[in-house]
Amino acid sequence: MDLNLEGHVAIVSGGLSGIGEGIVFRLAREGAIPVILDRADPRADYRARLESVASDFACYRIDLNDTDRIAPIIEEVGRKFGRIDHVVNNAGINDNLALETTSWREFERSLHQNLTHYFEIVHEAVGYLKRAGGSIVNITSKTALTGQGKTSAYAAAKGAILGLTREWAAALAKDGVRTNAIVVAEAWTPMYANWIKTFGDEEAQKDRLAAITTKIPLEKRMTTPEEIANAAAFLLSDCSSHTTGEWFFPDGGYVHLDRALD
Repeated sequence: MDLNLEGHVAIVSGGLSGIGEGIVFRLAREGAIPVILDRADPRADYRARLESVASDFACYRIDLNDTDRIAPIIEEVGRKFGRIDHVVNNAGINDNLALETTSWREFERSLHQNLTHYFEIVHEAVGYLKRAGGSIVNITSKTALTGQGKTSAYAAAKGAILGLTREWAAALAKDGVRTNAIVVAEAWTPMYANWIKTFGDEEAQKDRLAAITTKIPLEKRMTTPEEIANAAAFLLSDCSSHTTGEWFFPDGGYVHLDRALD
C-alpha cells in the first residue's frame, strides 16, 4: 500500500531509540524525510542503517526540557527543507513520581519534561502544517486511562496529551490538519527492557515479564515498536485522510478487553 509520504518532512522527537526509532525507519522506508530531535547524537550504526533506507534525513541534538531551543530548530528545518508536513511527538519518560513522596516542584518538572515540548514543537511548526495540510501524531500512554500507581506526574502529562489531541483536531480541522494519538500499553523497548532488569536476576525478570504478558489478551505478548510505527505511518498518511481526534490502541486489547480472559 502506497502511503503517499514520498518527500514529506516529518519531525520525530525521541527518534533514536525504541518507538521513535521504529517510526523514523518506517517513515524513511515510505520515502519520507525524518527529522530527528533527540538528546544524543545518532550512533554510527544507526546513521549507517538510516542512510541505507532514507532519501534524506536530519538529526538535531537537543534536550527538549530546554524549551527555548525548540523554535530555532523548527525554523532551521523549515529553511532547510522548505516544508514541514508532519509532527510525531514521542519523547518522554515515566519517572515514577508517587503521590505521597513527590513535591509540587518535582511534579511540575515532570509535567514540563513530558508535556511542554509536545505543545512547543507543534506551536512552532503549525504554520508549515497548515500550508501542507499535514498531520500530527501524539504518542501517549495507557497510564492516562488506566492509572498505574506511583506515577502521578507522568499519568497527568499523558492524560493532557490526549486532551491536546482532541483540542488540536478541533482547532485545526478548518485548515485540513489532522491530529491523532497512539496510546501505548506494554511495548518492548530498550527503556522497558531496562525497567524489567530492576526486578532482580534473570529468573526474576522472566517471572515479572510473564506476569505482564499473560494479561495481554491477544497472543500474550508485548507490542513491538514496529507495530506502533506502522500505526503512526498510517495515521500520518492519506490512507487515514478522514481520521482526526482519534485515540488509537495498538496494544493487543490490553486497555479495552477483560484481562481476565483465558
